[in-house]
Amino acid sequence: MASSILQTTGQKRGMILDPRTKLLLLVTVSIFVLGGLDGGKLPFMTPTLCVLPLVLFLTAGKIKSALICLVVFMGAYLAGGLLVPQLSGIPQFLLLGCAGIFSRVMPGVVMGIYVVSTTTVSEFTAAMQKLHVSEKIIIPLSVMFRFFPTVGEEFGAINAAMRMRGISLGGGRAGRMLEYRLVPLLTCSVKIGEELSAAALTRGLGGEVKRTNVCRIGFRIQDMILIALCAAAFAATALAYLGVL
Repeated sequence: MASSILQTTGQKRGMILDPRTKLLLLVTVSIFVLGGLDGGKLPFMTPTLCVLPLVLFLTAGKIKSALICLVVFMGAYLAGGLLVPQLSGIPQFLLLGCAGIFSRVMPGVVMGIYVVSTTTVSEFTAAMQKLHVSEKIIIPLSVMFRFFPTVGEEFGAINAAMRMRGISLGGGRAGRMLEYRLVPLLTCSVKIGEELSAAALTRGLGGEVKRTNVCRIGFRIQDMILIALCAAAFAATALAYLGVL
C-alpha cells in the first residue's frame, strides 16, 4: 500500500502539522464556507478560507491536485456569478445548484482529503487521546481513517481489471460495467471493514491498558499561526455580528 492516500511517517507530507490543528482547520473551513457562518458580513472570509486547503496541498507537494481543485472551484465560482444571471428557468436552476455545490462543498472536501492524506492512524489516535476522547469514538474513527483510502485502492484495481477485459460504458455493456464493478466493490468493502476492525483491536485499541504511541505530536510555530488564523476568523465574525466591524 505504498501508494495509499493515507500517508506513512516515511513519506513526504510537506509542512508538519499537529492532527488537532488539521481538525480545527477542517471544522473552520466547513463552518464558514459550507455553513456560511459569517452571513455575508465579511466578504473576504470565504475566499480566504477556500484558498487555505489549496496552499496546504501545495506545501505537501500535491501540485496537480491543487491546480485541479483551483480550476474547478474558480469555474464554479465564475459560473455562479457570471452565467447564472444570464439564464432563466430550469437551466439557471441547474447551473446555480451545480455552481453552489462545487463552490461551497469542495473546499471542505479538499480540506478533508488533506487531513486524511497527511495524517497517520497513530498520529490521529494520539491526538484523540490527548483530547480525552472516548475509545468508543476513537476506534470507529481510526477504522474509518483506513477504510475509505483502502476502498479507493480496491476500486482503482477493479477499474483497471475491467478495462483490461474491455468492459466499459460503450458497446452496450453498461449493465456489465455496473455489475462487474459494484459487486466486487461491495464484497471488498465488507471484508475490508472486518479486517480493519480486527486490526484495530489487535493494535490495542479498546483494551484496559492505556495504549502508547511511538509517533510524536505537538504544536509547532506553524500550528500556532494556523490556530491564530482560525481564532481570528471566529473573532472577526463575532465582532461583525456585534456591529463593531
